[in-house]
Amino acid sequence: MSDEPNRDADGRGPESDGPPAQTPRQQPDPAEAESAAAAEGSAGTPPERPAADARPGQPAEGTAPHAAAPEPEARGEQPGSPDGEPEAPAETPGAQRAERGSTDGKPGAQRAEPGATDEEPAGAPERSISAAEQSARSAQPATSEAPASPREPEPDGRSAPDGRSDPAGASDPPEKSAPPSPADPAATAAVPLGQGPSGDGPASEESGSLMANTPEAEQGKAAKKAKKAMKKQKRRRTGWRRLLPTWRMVLGGFLLVVLAVSGALVAGYLLVSIPAPNDAAAAQTNVYLYADGSQIARDGDVNRENVTLGKVPKTTQHAVLAAEDRDFYHESAVDPQAMARAGWNMVTGGERQSGSTITQQYVKNYYLSQDQTVTRKAKEFFIALKLDNEVSKNDILQGYLNTSYFGRNAYGIQSAAHAYYGKDVSELTAGEGAYLAALVNSPNAYDTRAHPESKDRAVARWNYVLDGMVKEGWLSKSDRTGMKFPEPHKVKPPRNLSGERGYLVDAVKNYLIGNEIIDEQRLAAGGFRITTTFQPKKQKAMRDAVDDELMAKLDRKNRKVDSYVRAGGASVDPKSGKVVAMYGGIGYTKQYTNNATRRDYQVGSTFKPFLFTSAVQNRSTTQDGRLIRADTVYDGTNKREVVSDGRGTGYAPANEDQRSYGKIPVSTAMDKSVNSVFAQMGIDVGPKNVKETAIDLGIPEDAPNLNENGSIALGVTTASVLDMAEAYATLANHGKHGHYSMVEKATRGGEVISLPDPDPVHAVPREAADSTTATLRSVVQGGTGTAAQAAGRPAAGKTGTAEEDKAAWFAGYTPDLSTVVSVMGQNPKTNVQEPLYGTGGRPRVNGGGFPTQIWAAYTKKALEGRPAKDFDLDTAGKGNVSPSRPPFSTDPSSQAPSDRPSDKPSQPEEPSDRPSTPSTPPSRPPSSPPQSPPATGGADSGGSGDPGGGDGIVGGNGNGGPGGDGASGDPGGL
Repeated sequence: MSDEPNRDADGRGPESDGPPAQTPRQQPDPAEAESAAAAEGSAGTPPERPAADARPGQPAEGTAPHAAAPEPEARGEQPGSPDGEPEAPAETPGAQRAERGSTDGKPGAQRAEPGATDEEPAGAPERSISAAEQSARSAQPATSEAPASPREPEPDGRSAPDGRSDPAGASDPPEKSAPPSPADPAATAAVPLGQGPSGDGPASEESGSLMANTPEAEQGKAAKKAKKAMKKQKRRRTGWRRLLPTWRMVLGGFLLVVLAVSGALVAGYLLVSIPAPNDAAAAQTNVYLYADGSQIARDGDVNRENVTLGKVPKTTQHAVLAAEDRDFYHESAVDPQAMARAGWNMVTGGERQSGSTITQQYVKNYYLSQDQTVTRKAKEFFIALKLDNEVSKNDILQGYLNTSYFGRNAYGIQSAAHAYYGKDVSELTAGEGAYLAALVNSPNAYDTRAHPESKDRAVARWNYVLDGMVKEGWLSKSDRTGMKFPEPHKVKPPRNLSGERGYLVDAVKNYLIGNEIIDEQRLAAGGFRITTTFQPKKQKAMRDAVDDELMAKLDRKNRKVDSYVRAGGASVDPKSGKVVAMYGGIGYTKQYTNNATRRDYQVGSTFKPFLFTSAVQNRSTTQDGRLIRADTVYDGTNKREVVSDGRGTGYAPANEDQRSYGKIPVSTAMDKSVNSVFAQMGIDVGPKNVKETAIDLGIPEDAPNLNENGSIALGVTTASVLDMAEAYATLANHGKHGHYSMVEKATRGGEVISLPDPDPVHAVPREAADSTTATLRSVVQGGTGTAAQAAGRPAAGKTGTAEEDKAAWFAGYTPDLSTVVSVMGQNPKTNVQEPLYGTGGRPRVNGGGFPTQIWAAYTKKALEGRPAKDFDLDTAGKGNVSPSRPPFSTDPSSQAPSDRPSDKPSQPEEPSDRPSTPSTPPSRPPSSPPQSPPATGGADSGGSGDPGGGDGIVGGNGNGGPGGDGASGDPGGL
């Protein structure tokens, strides 16, 4: 026997003073212990307390030892431990006779404190039960259920009345008692099932059957039921866990959903039948109306010619499959994964996708309509499944090719071949077939003749189709190599859209499709009645102004350059954002491209006001830390090197006619379009800030050449006339910008189409917008835009000229109207942009000439009868305009600009490297080159002419300037 004292479960020594117990014991069965406790508690007689001098571990006088307890069953959790933890060893016989009831007679009210008793090792020998104790137990009445105890009985025993427990093995081994008499119920209940009366071995069959029928056996069953109920109650979830579904609920719900979906699919397949072809939807026309309800035009005449699949070249068939559905011959009629992806993108606002196979698209085109409804989509799904089971893949492909819309009012591959290449479908080359296949995805976006600015996108889509054909083995790599993009033929518009009507209809279509108001396929199907924002009076005023101020002065027969002339104009109401007038060209059937919406000509110096707006908005400073305002002085020396963070950038743009201005305020630099000033200001403000301000004002984020580098300062961006009119309207509306609109109302039958809410907000602070307006008023009063004074109203504006005089601009506004006019040069045969030198008998075309004159004539007529309004400006001191006279009184450039251009353009120089983005301004001002003697002129291509720009980052350097190649034009597009 070891000398080390026994320790309890917590590692503590025994609290008893007596010698250690000599005989270990087995753990009692929790059910029997509970039953016994209940029986004793019901008797109302607390057990006797042992004498103070009794040996620990020995029964008190007058008591019998307990009956031997059976071994617990081998299972995952120990008996009596609700949490599955191992049950501690039972206490010694002396400690087991602790009181089971409270002092006031309530059973189970008093329990030993946890951990207060010592534990004995498991597997100790059984304890014998005295005859007296057996007699006492037999005298207690048997109950069917044990009374519930407020707390779970401790499996490791109870403390002695004095609060101490006997140490394990402190008593001598008790003598083995005789087996209880079968007549004694208590004794019988104490004998475990499966053992004989002696407790040593299994019970006989007669003994087992006898015990099974006794009341004590029923009491044991009741105790087991109570134990199971307690365990079940413990497993019951409480708190927030009650809100979570159980696995049975989840599984049941899933099975119900599967059953419901399966039933719906079966019912839909059985109920939906293949309908007759629906040609009526494609035969309808769209009606376009002016704002006053008078009709502009009708469109929608169907151009369709069906052909058999055998007449379509294999390369064209494969091109369409490569573009739209490469697994057509191997897949099912529907693609649930693609449909789910398209639905998710629609819900989350992602990129729009059709999610439809070729079979589904054919069903939509031929049997149903283009309506975007759940009912139509469900019908499309089931009809496609049935069609796939009843019709061959080749028949479906043939129907798809004959019903798809390819743009230019062409339905079907045969009509598309004639519309784009003037030939029969059987004569299409692989490249031509690939281009037509590319059009199916978005005819409006990929027509390179209608939208020249989208040619890069169209070529990329064309290459995607050809590469897909090679990947699928439908085109050899050798045939693919060296294949050139097949430029389509000119557009032949419908005769009913001649004159300006076609431009208006074309613009409205692009507006509806581009803003995702009506799907292109659905719009082409017809049936819409669309009321536009165009006002007949203003529309006529713009047409007359272009005819009187430009077209009447051209001689197309004797001057070749006059045949290059194109003109575009757009007018926007600043308060409402409505486009009230538009000029797209001399006639839709003669010049198909809309000059008001095209985005392929540089805007030139009309972009410079956005730099100043951004400077005020961002509280930008010069390199030496001075706040940029209208009176902030810059160095206007010709070819002054742009400085960033105190270091030269190598970029030194030239001023018009190599003119130097010395130290001049920003207002004078705006009047004269001094490139050296605004090139430096662009670095001071930061190209990124300038771009963000331009977008806030209304320039589309995806406008070509809207770059975050030094080139942005001098107007290489190729925004449209309409884009610029919207941006200048924001300045006129004190910095508030909303969604501009071309449509007042659109309906189809009883359906009213939802239109975007204008919802104007302060895109830029009023201080920034009004400060810019103050500087632009000076341009009209004494700068390059003095011709705008002919409107007879207070006006603000800016002139501009693109590289090589290929385009001239005037963007101006009154408090009531924002209008932008551009005159462009384009070869009618090659569509190449051409310079406008000599147009109308003038050596040059500049922003202060034809464009400003057209603007003034239109504005005067459009606002006729309305009282003239002056600008209500709040500049907070940022728009204090200095006189348009440089500090040097001897500079003749302070005189009003002349409209007499120079005869000879200057020569270009090589462009310089790109300027870097500015960082923190240096502590000392940058050094300036020696001032050159001022020269004559200074107008924005309105006097002797600005030197043209080069084609470097901002257009060039030296004589070249930004934007051109050294010809007599604006450096950077003044």
